[in-house]
Amino acid sequence: MEFCLVGLNAASNNNGGGGGEAAVLLSFKRSSIQTDPKRSLDNWSPSSSTPCDWRGVSCSDDGRVYRLDFTNAGLTGRLRISDLAPLPALTTLLFTGNSFDGNLSSVAGDSCRFESIDLSANKFTDLGLMTRLLSSCGNLNLLNFSSNKLAGKLESSFPASKSLEVLDLSGNRLDGELPAALFKNSPSLKILDLSSNNFTGNLFNLDFRSISNLTVLNLSRNSFSATGFPATLPYCQGLQTLDLSHNFIKLRIPGDLLAKMMNLKQLVLANNGFIGEIPLQLGEICRSLQVLDLSNNQLTGGLPSTFINCNELETLKLSSNQLSGGFLDTVVSSITSLKYLSVAFNNISGEVPPSLTNCTRLLALDLSSNNFTGNVPSVLCSGDSVLEKLLLANNYLVGGVPPELGRCKHLKSIDLSFNDLTGSLPPEIWTLPEISDIVMWANNLSGQIPEGICINGGNLQTLILNNNFITGALPQSIVNCTNLIWVSLSSNRLSGEIPQEIGNLVNLAILQLGNNSLTGAIPQRIGDCRSLIWLDLNSNELRGPLPLELASQTGLIVPGVVSGKQFAFVRNEGGTQCRGAGGLVEFEGIRPDRLANFPMVHACPSTRIYSGMTVYTFAGNGSMIYLDLSYNQLSGAIPASLGSMVYLQVLNLGHNSVSGQIPSSFGGLKSAGVLDLSHNNLQGFIPGSLGGLSFLSDLDVSNNNLSGLIPSGGQLTTFPAARYENNTGLCGVPLPPCGSTSGGHGPHSSSREKRRSMAVGMVIGIMASVTCIMLLLYALYRAKRNQMKDEKRDKYIDSLPTSGSSSWKLSSVPEPLSINVATFEKPLKKLTFAHLLEATNGFSSESLIGSGGFGDVYKAQLRDGSVVAIKKLIHVTGQGDREFMAEMETIGKIKHRNLVPLLGYCRVGEERLLVAEFGEDNNLVGWAKQLHKERRSDEILDPQLVTSLSGDAELYHYLQVAFECLDDKPNRRPTMIQVMAKFKELQPDSETDTLDEMSFKDSVIHESP
Repeated sequence: MEFCLVGLNAASNNNGGGGGEAAVLLSFKRSSIQTDPKRSLDNWSPSSSTPCDWRGVSCSDDGRVYRLDFTNAGLTGRLRISDLAPLPALTTLLFTGNSFDGNLSSVAGDSCRFESIDLSANKFTDLGLMTRLLSSCGNLNLLNFSSNKLAGKLESSFPASKSLEVLDLSGNRLDGELPAALFKNSPSLKILDLSSNNFTGNLFNLDFRSISNLTVLNLSRNSFSATGFPATLPYCQGLQTLDLSHNFIKLRIPGDLLAKMMNLKQLVLANNGFIGEIPLQLGEICRSLQVLDLSNNQLTGGLPSTFINCNELETLKLSSNQLSGGFLDTVVSSITSLKYLSVAFNNISGEVPPSLTNCTRLLALDLSSNNFTGNVPSVLCSGDSVLEKLLLANNYLVGGVPPELGRCKHLKSIDLSFNDLTGSLPPEIWTLPEISDIVMWANNLSGQIPEGICINGGNLQTLILNNNFITGALPQSIVNCTNLIWVSLSSNRLSGEIPQEIGNLVNLAILQLGNNSLTGAIPQRIGDCRSLIWLDLNSNELRGPLPLELASQTGLIVPGVVSGKQFAFVRNEGGTQCRGAGGLVEFEGIRPDRLANFPMVHACPSTRIYSGMTVYTFAGNGSMIYLDLSYNQLSGAIPASLGSMVYLQVLNLGHNSVSGQIPSSFGGLKSAGVLDLSHNNLQGFIPGSLGGLSFLSDLDVSNNNLSGLIPSGGQLTTFPAARYENNTGLCGVPLPPCGSTSGGHGPHSSSREKRRSMAVGMVIGIMASVTCIMLLLYALYRAKRNQMKDEKRDKYIDSLPTSGSSSWKLSSVPEPLSINVATFEKPLKKLTFAHLLEATNGFSSESLIGSGGFGDVYKAQLRDGSVVAIKKLIHVTGQGDREFMAEMETIGKIKHRNLVPLLGYCRVGEERLLVAEFGEDNNLVGWAKQLHKERRSDEILDPQLVTSLSGDAELYHYLQVAFECLDDKPNRRPTMIQVMAKFKELQPDSETDTLDEMSFKDSVIHESP
């Protein structure tokens, strides 16, 4: 593949005029455009006398083509700019949003006439094109290569380009330090955007004297450090935007230097490690400053009084620091130009200052996760308020929700969660004309949801009032809220029936009504909620059959409606001691430690909290992923159609009166991780199809009337016996074996036969006693001998060196755990921990051959001469024997030529060890991790593999999964089951299909013992 600039200075005089230029463009189309899926160039016809009417072509008054605009046309191909050289007036190429690619190193030519070239959002990989363009195109003033795949370092001899005003290389894979020539050879540069790369180096060393015309400098989302700000930065007196966010700058904010930037409008220093107080001098640039973002640092104190004069400041973001004091009242309330104010996640205390009403232009106010007390100020909506968003979550506010908030006629979002508010929601809140988000969970609110909400359709999208004391029935008018996507009213005191017309809510994705007193049947029309992926109705008084329509939306769900929502999922892991499988809660603006201490978390003996952002991982044809109908009074048979929910991860029908058989169609629940059918009236056999549920980590069919042999396939025999108990006819592992051992007695005999029997019995008894004594003596002898052997072995083990701070003691259960070994490619070795200690010389540093993403790896030679690799897994909080065994069985099912087979495993206390075949890899993992760290992951793959047939997106997806497994933070690494799920996402045509879910991004795990 080739990108060519050959002959850009050799325009032919014979191609002038409309007809000649049309021929040039058609030649370019043939050579550069491989596919045109949107048919953007369909009207490019050879019969046209002029190309000026063609889509994407702009002509001057004299009929000359001066611009080509293929923005977001979806074109693919190998771009050949040289074919456009005969167009003498062509100066502008706008090719953003396509899939042009190619090896861009073969660029030749001495000059070109292009002035603006935008190749952003394509698939270019070669950095050489930029260098050649800058060298050849002397009139170039705009060059945009953002959002491509350019990789490597900028050349130290960065080409001179005296006319260049805009250079955008953001969103690539560039690394290394910035060359001095970049600044020295671009005297006209006004906009420089190098964000979202992996550039490194000390910002203090940059020299800005040669680019004094700079107006925008964006170095965000890189890996820059700094011992100080560049002393020459004030040479750029025209600088209006300075963005250094998301780097590794750990120092005090240089107020003296920044105070010299008198024309600065946007200063963004967020997500670094700035310390100390906000400098007084920073307030001296307020006459021009419009945006100040210092969030996510380690700043202390408050906002200096010098900021009172910031008459142009519109956005002030100070969240996630350690700020305190009364600066909101004394300083911020005087900045009347403010539109967006965020000071969430700080240490500000006292009452919410009423003086904030002085900020009459305020659109968004975020004071979440501080220590505010007192009442919600009723004056926040005084006058002609334009406030659209009010966020006061996770504070210590008391009293009621003031009805005066209804005066904020433009209010769209209100979040008062995690406070101590009481009383009912005033009707003025429900009738706000533009309200879309009402979020007030975890308070002490009471009263009813009034009839008449959304009577005119309304804009309500999110209604989250769970964990309050709300009473009454669900209003019938809620079915008019057709924009609703998330309704959470769990853990209240609701009664009555679920409205039959609930199916009108076609956008509803999450419906949580658990732990109330709802009655009646589950509406059949709930199947019309074609976006529903999460349904929780547990712990109510619902009756009647399970509606067949529950699965009606399967295959119809399109992702997207709840993407990007911040959430936390509290998973109950206490088995039947807990009601329901868990609870999903909105988590924006809440501190994790506050949630960890919430009574809801401790309602179950064992819980785990996952938090993150909702992200759909399927492209379409989805199904429900969570269905909890437990602890109701539902009856009738389980609809076989539920087995069609191929993406369902949690199915809990426990503690009902469901009867009939377990549908064999449940074998189609390929993504199921939790399946609870306990405490019902189910009969018949456990279908063998359940053995194919590879991701099943929790199964409970106890307390039914099931019978027959427990199928031995899959993980069914690995669950504890309690998951099968109280089924009269059920038998097989882990329950006692099938069959009866009861014996009978013969008919009466003569007295002589009785005496003979007595004599025989006495002889047998004496012989048995003698035998027992002999066996006892032998057992004592063997025990003494083994004790001596163990003492000798212990002395040997104690003498062995240890690796790091590890302290090893033999477990009373040294043998492998009980796992279905039939799934493994090779027979498992019978290994004790003593064998592993001996083979590794006590896990000494001499045996250590590497440290992977899940623990240290040791090379060892067993007694039979075989050389193995022993991985000592790191401690992952919360992983018990059940989860460990499930992962081992999953590993056993994996058979691939590039994966070494598992030979054995064992558990010693809290330690888990894997034994696999030893294979040399020449530190392949270390090499790959280094390239990934340097954002050069594309160099790991063989270029011949990355073709249009294989699809580089798929290959890079696999690579990304691998690096997730090597994350430096153990609690962020996926389990083997999750890894398998990620791999299945790329197999839409397989039988198992994709694991469609809302995935946990940046998930943080907390546990309650």
